[in-house]
Amino acid sequence: MLIDTHVNLHSERFDEDRDDVIEHARAAGVGAMIAICARFSEFDAVKAVSEPHPDIWRTIGAHPHHAKDKPDVTADEIAKIADDPRVVAIGETGLDNHYGYSPMEAQEASFRAHIGAARLTGLPLIVHTREADERTAEILEEETDKGAFPILLHCYTGGRELARRGAALGAFFSVNGIMTFKNASDVRDVIVEEMPEDRIILETDAPYLAPVPHRGRRNEPAFLVHVRDKLAELKGWSAEETQARTAQASARLFEKIGAAVAAS
Repeated sequence: MLIDTHVNLHSERFDEDRDDVIEHARAAGVGAMIAICARFSEFDAVKAVSEPHPDIWRTIGAHPHHAKDKPDVTADEIAKIADDPRVVAIGETGLDNHYGYSPMEAQEASFRAHIGAARLTGLPLIVHTREADERTAEILEEETDKGAFPILLHCYTGGRELARRGAALGAFFSVNGIMTFKNASDVRDVIVEEMPEDRIILETDAPYLAPVPHRGRRNEPAFLVHVRDKLAELKGWSAEETQARTAQASARLFEKIGAAVAAS
């Protein structure tokens, strides 16, 4: 089974054909998807998309771009929303220095609140980081010293040092269509040389970052097969082995999905 661990199915870019997109994914072998919440105000929309589908799970969180919307959010508030049988992770959250849509002070406060919620619930923390490797690593290490929590470094495009420090904390890494891009040799090198082989999982981040040969188009979870095939090429695995390895890693990280798969 393929598991797409990061899809934005509530996006308006799917409004005209969302049901078809979901069916295309299933036809391509995607047996489970995780619908990502990137701002608190969108949780109801994410829930509405995922609720009718037993194979679509969901998260609760606020992307660092939206940290300014609720900079005083608490871990308890996030954990309360996460008390939902279909919520499988906290996030996405993290730090982003590229656009500066939210002040860094608000981003760090929100990030730590999400970490607290992950610690309270035992759910994995989905981390977005862009141009903030050092500070992301520092916060994850500081917070781990207060008590462990599962970590996923999503859509990994960071450097080797963050990969090493994340791996030392037991972090998982998700890879997507970026690694198929011609100019992404640095990302491919980190995947091959730094990521623990038993902690690599797949995502599309649809509708964004469509992999080659669909680059420039709207991304869909059905395109996860191209992510799988590129990872297989880089690691020297067969497509079947890659699918099995990444599904097993996803099931370990997202325990509710693992339990559902085991029971099916």
